[in-house]
Order: sequence, then C-alpha cells, then structure tokens
Amino acid sequence: MTNGLLGKKLGMTQLYDEAGRLTPVTVVEAGPCRVAQIKTKERDGYEAVQLAFGEVPTRKVSKPLLGHFKRADVPASRRLREFKALGDVQVGQVVRADVFQKGEFVDVEGVSKGKGYQGVVKRHHYRGGPETHGSMFHRAPGSIGSSSYPSRVWKNKTLPGQMGHERVTVQRLKVMEARPDENLLFISGAVPGPTGGWVVVRKSKKG
Repeated sequence: MTNGLLGKKLGMTQLYDEAGRLTPVTVVEAGPCRVAQIKTKERDGYEAVQLAFGEVPTRKVSKPLLGHFKRADVPASRRLREFKALGDVQVGQVVRADVFQKGEFVDVEGVSKGKGYQGVVKRHHYRGGPETHGSMFHRAPGSIGSSSYPSRVWKNKTLPGQMGHERVTVQRLKVMEARPDENLLFISGAVPGPTGGWVVVRKSKKG
C-alpha cells in the first residue's frame, strides 16, 4: 500500500455525522491508481512508489511515457505521482480508496482556482483609503518607494499581480466517509481547486 492516492475533485454535498450534525463535504474520486514503478535506494537513490491515474487513449501519451506504461503493464494514464510505500507493493497493483478510513485526517494538494490579475485590496487584504468624495485614494497600494537608498523597490513587496492558480496543500482535513467500492472519499474542509480539478490525497503529517 501507499500513504496516498491521486484523485479528482467531483463537487460538494453534505452528510450527517454521529451526533446528527449536518456537515458540508467535498467528494473526491480517489483512485483506482495503478503502480507504474517502484523506486529503490540502490537504483534510484531513494524509495518511492509511482502511481498512475486517469486512463487516456494511447494517442494522447508521448512515446517515452507509452513505453514506460507498457513495461509496467499499466494502461496509458494522464497523471503520475510518487508516494511513500507502506508495506509490500507490486508493479501493476491496483491501489484503491481503502487506503483511507472514516475519521482519518489527510493532507490534500491541488492547484487553486485562478483569479486573474488582482489589486492589493483583494490579493493582500489592504484596507485601502477613505471612500469619501474627493479622497482620490481608494484601493491603491500607496507609497512603496524608499529614499535615496536603495533607490528601488524592495523585493517581495505585496503588490498587484496574478492571484491564484498555484499549488496549494491544505493540511489535516477530516475524512467524513470512505466508500472504497465506489472509489469515493467525503472530505470536510477546504479542498483546493475547481470541480474537476486533479488532487493528491495523503495521510496527514500532523496525525
């Protein structure tokens, strides 16, 4: 087995917990993933298990990747990602959502929703200036310059720019329900990315 799976965010719904409380959850299609390669310390310098997810026609895969999949007797897939091995794993083995149990905590990695080019008020939560008539200073960043030294803008200033569409990992989200027969996980919390986005679900580092 491995400590995680590749999956796809399907959308949201709600579940009742044991106390009768209604909890909003995100539905994730977790697997089935196939083991495409097992990396060893002797050959590769580190140990890992490479999983493949999301079958696609062979015409949509490059020739080097197609040879890689054929060597492992694994269908051509859209996504490859490495995970830590937990116990014995064989090339070609199918890993399903039963890796996770109800009540377990997971870390979910994905690409956040892109929000385009945004100003400092939305992007960095600047307060802005007065909204009154004649102010002439509402949502601008304000002065950012230095004096004669260093005569430039310091690095890492919080300025307007591209917001979102970056890799995000949200830690310690709770698995409210797991359905291995349907390859579904119901996760409570902020799962990054849009509906239909690819995600990586791992056992939480924080327990």
